[in-house]
Amino acid sequence: MVELIKRRTSSMKNDVMSGITVALALVPEAVAFSFVAGVDPLVGLYAAFIVGLITSLFGGRPGMISGATGALAVVMVSLVKEGNALGLALAHPVDNMGLQYLFATVILMGLIQVAAGAFKLGKFIRLIPHPVMLGFVNGLAIVIFLSQLNMFKNVDAGVSHWLQGTDLMTMGGLVLATMGIMFGLPKITRKIPAALTAILVVTALTLCLDLNVATVGSFIRDGGGEGLKGGLPAFQFQLFTTIPWSMETLVFIFPYAIILAGIGIIESLLTLNLLDEITETRGNTNRECVAQGAANIVTALFGGMGGCAMIGQSIINVNAGGRGRLSGVTAALALLCFILFGSAYIEQVPIAALTGIMFMVVIGTFAWSSLRIMFKIPKSDALVLITVSVLTVMFDLAVAVVAGIIMSALVFSWENALRIRARKRFKEDGTKVYEIWGPLFFGSTKMFISKFEVKDDPDQVEIDFTESRVSDYSGIEAISGIVEKYEKAGKQIRLKHLSTDCKKLLNKADTKYKSIILEKVDDPRYHVVADPNSFH
Repeated sequence: MVELIKRRTSSMKNDVMSGITVALALVPEAVAFSFVAGVDPLVGLYAAFIVGLITSLFGGRPGMISGATGALAVVMVSLVKEGNALGLALAHPVDNMGLQYLFATVILMGLIQVAAGAFKLGKFIRLIPHPVMLGFVNGLAIVIFLSQLNMFKNVDAGVSHWLQGTDLMTMGGLVLATMGIMFGLPKITRKIPAALTAILVVTALTLCLDLNVATVGSFIRDGGGEGLKGGLPAFQFQLFTTIPWSMETLVFIFPYAIILAGIGIIESLLTLNLLDEITETRGNTNRECVAQGAANIVTALFGGMGGCAMIGQSIINVNAGGRGRLSGVTAALALLCFILFGSAYIEQVPIAALTGIMFMVVIGTFAWSSLRIMFKIPKSDALVLITVSVLTVMFDLAVAVVAGIIMSALVFSWENALRIRARKRFKEDGTKVYEIWGPLFFGSTKMFISKFEVKDDPDQVEIDFTESRVSDYSGIEAISGIVEKYEKAGKQIRLKHLSTDCKKLLNKADTKYKSIILEKVDDPRYHVVADPNSFH
């Protein structure tokens, strides 16, 4: 009992400390993604709080962190722009009409995600091949890395330019100091969260030395914001009065809702699978879909931009010891406290410290093993891995994953289409037997048909499917076609060892198959052992 209490106390401590660390990293990311989407920083911060809280409490993966993400923000920016344009075309224009369209779209997005979970579509994440997973992880690591390079820029009179001289050296030094603490501290002790320690040490260092570096506060102001000043999220009553709820509105927001829902589900479930591997536990994909959808509906009703799982923060949380739901709840509540009470303090955290943390996330996220196995795996798998990585960087996660799945499916179909074989032999009575090996499906039907020599075959022919499996309706049609060819040639054909479902389909198509299909087959390869002691 004492050991159990100690373990639970230690787990709660790790969850709380890692949650606070994640909350510190969530602030600038939520602000940055808000600017990408073209909305006020508070819209992103409210999303990080509400989505993070609901998914932590009810999601399918304890320890996974959700909030506003860049993958969704890059889609939202065009939605907001088009929404503002539609608002100007109204008889009575309303300010920030694009934002109201965004909230409506996120609500519809959430409904789609809830439906996906309710119909148990989350299980289809298992169909994503491993090369696609590796490509997703590598591409996402590159995206995170490239996003952090913007932190090495300075904004002067509305124009951004790279840091130079002393400013660059100071920024680089603080980033390296952060990374050094995160790398070295766990080798000394794991009782102290490395990421949180790095943030506190680097912040104290910049304050003591009075270094002129970018902070969270200056980052928000440079982006056009007024700092972290806000109250509790308020219900968006104007959402139901400003938008014309009509078929035209639905036609406008529905495509965006589908895309956002797809990206959110894919990114969340891929992150869930990744954390499953890291923690050696198993999450619930359908429950996660429902929780993500419900969270997006609520956050839109209270002024948030919507969100999904965040792989970077999730890895920070898990690596810092946050494995339970308390870590996500702590992160969400700490973020709300920062918004309400701690804005003056959080604004003093150097961007360099958060950049250093994200660089360590990049190192931990990238599948370095993929570089070692690149020339050892099949060329098709290597091509899929590289393609998914590139598409993730160039476009977004949804496009990359869908393209990777399609490529893998085509490769699989082609390889299996080449595996079908037909061994030919003759019985004592002159009957020619075709023994089919390999899967019979849409990709292998032409090769299957090419195996038969209808004109040269004897009057009695049998096709044996003992080592073959008819996988789809194309295979059924191919069998029907072969039967018709032999019948037109005036020859008798019999089918052996067909699966039960295949027999039903053929008999349903034509009653003649009842005489063509051999139901009871004497097969010398199948026999009954009378004496079990004969095995040695």
